[in-house]
Amino acid sequence: MKELRDGSITRALLSKIGGKTSGLDRPVRIMEVCGTHTMTIHRYGLKTLLEEAGVDMVSGPGCPVCITPNEVHEACIDLVTKRERFILASFGDMTRVPTGKGSLQTAVPAPDSRVKIVYSPEEALAMARGNPAKEVVFFGVGFETTIPAIALTVKRAAEEGVPNFSTLSALWLIPPALRAILQAGETAVAGFLYPGHVSAIIGLEPYRFIAEEYRVPGAVAGFEPNDILLGISAILDQIVAGRPGVHLEYGRVVNPRGNPVAQAVMEEMLEPRDAFWRGLGRIPRSGLGLKERYGAYDASVKHALGIKEGSGDLPGCRCGEVLRGLISPPQCPLFGKRCGPDSPFGPCMVSFEGACFIYHKYDQRSGNG
Repeated sequence: MKELRDGSITRALLSKIGGKTSGLDRPVRIMEVCGTHTMTIHRYGLKTLLEEAGVDMVSGPGCPVCITPNEVHEACIDLVTKRERFILASFGDMTRVPTGKGSLQTAVPAPDSRVKIVYSPEEALAMARGNPAKEVVFFGVGFETTIPAIALTVKRAAEEGVPNFSTLSALWLIPPALRAILQAGETAVAGFLYPGHVSAIIGLEPYRFIAEEYRVPGAVAGFEPNDILLGISAILDQIVAGRPGVHLEYGRVVNPRGNPVAQAVMEEMLEPRDAFWRGLGRIPRSGLGLKERYGAYDASVKHALGIKEGSGDLPGCRCGEVLRGLISPPQCPLFGKRCGPDSPFGPCMVSFEGACFIYHKYDQRSGNG
């Protein structure tokens, strides 16, 4: 792993990248889809170095905390504040997202109810087993990386017949969101740096349409600095050659076919649904929900939540534009002023994978580094 952070290799890769862009008539704009890529790019100062080499990196919708719309958070707040003997189990970042009803962190639970931070869906199921007199809902949020674990937990709950467990699913699929970005045509993207861990589940084929239909190249990359530079170099090779494709630069983790065991669990338990994304709106077949036969474990059905789409961000928050790659976080007038990591005004400042949080923490040019 040492060579993936070796500075001499980094400089050599940047030199190669600069050589490849020198013959192009404009800077190359590449969208890093995953928030962990964004973190590495800024943590190691690659943003500026790549700009000097002729590559403009722009953040995409690769943070599940960020793209989950406010109405889903508000449904969770209603559950725990209006119902007694109720446990809302959630990943920690989700509890800090601000909405018009506050956040799960600031919500005052109903009598004998509470919000419990967990690190896995299995913890939530164990909580349901240990508290049979209380209803337990797991706020299940994630991309393809975490979806199989959530699906497997529901399967176990059904097999064991745990009656007081359900999940409020906010499960998102990356490829349809990238199609939506390309179809909108708002952001000129010359290439995609695809997420490594999502790709470990789904493989390469789900990205193929991007190269074939939109003629946009891409590469799957790991999360070390030189992983990312290798991925960018592979994208530039495709641009120069005029042969867009899906290049694998993370072979030590990703199988081109993905993970068939994880895919089988998803196929057994879940089905595609149209889903509403923060900033991107309603995207066909971009989400997953439990199949009808598992309705007893679907919190939206079990508790008749009736979630209405499109409640929108808090006034002034431009997180949605950041997620589409239209602006960088410092272009939001709230950035670093009314909105910061200690008092976030939008979800892009909440998550460690959120572009606003990352810019605030690492980008020296924003004045916050």
